Amino acid sequence: MAVAGDEPFSPSVLGTREHWDAAYERELQTFQDIGDTGEIWFGEESMVRIIRWLEKHKVPLDSSVLDIGTGNGVLLVELAKSGYLNLTGIDYSPSAIQLSEKVREKEGMSNIKLKVEDFLAPSAELSGFDICIDKGTFDAISLDPSDAVGKRKLYVGSLCRVLKPEGFFLITSCNWTKEELLNEFREGFEILEELPTPKFCFGGRIGNSVTALVFQRKK
Repeated sequence: MAVAGDEPFSPSVLGTREHWDAAYERELQTFQDIGDTGEIWFGEESMVRIIRWLEKHKVPLDSSVLDIGTGNGVLLVELAKSGYLNLTGIDYSPSAIQLSEKVREKEGMSNIKLKVEDFLAPSAELSGFDICIDKGTFDAISLDPSDAVGKRKLYVGSLCRVLKPEGFFLITSCNWTKEELLNEFREGFEILEELPTPKFCFGGRIGNSVTALVFQRKK
């Protein structure tokens, strides 16, 4: 388990803005060439898992939803197809937002709002959300070669600012265990539920390759 202040992961280019700018520039070109939206983080089942939770708990369709690090925006498109009306996606990569805008246009989902935003320094208008969703963004921040510990703390602070009290935070991670995420978000959040994810067996021990949790912001 990672202790606050420790560096649990080796720094990686996956934690740099330059990597994601280049990656989404490639995916944007591919979409323009052949209409392929690119990689879906954690696969389609991760999107289904999120939507099923929202439906199971009868989260109102007009709830304001923020997709943190939206990438190609496909999750927002699937939420819109499921009837959700108040959807916003942000990404610090302009190429990612360009790609998600093109995906939005292709799918005819004009109600999805998209913005270039650095979640670690959010603008004042980014606030009051009922639900925040993260699929891999906190993972990427954790791999930043430049002060990952400090940036994880900034992330938690930003989350407290943009999410309403008693709002829901759904996070999917392949780097962090449940216990580690509970530690990272211990200030300001309480765990509501662990969502089922695929299990793997290695050396006779069964574990999860992906962790998916639902937190609620404290009052």
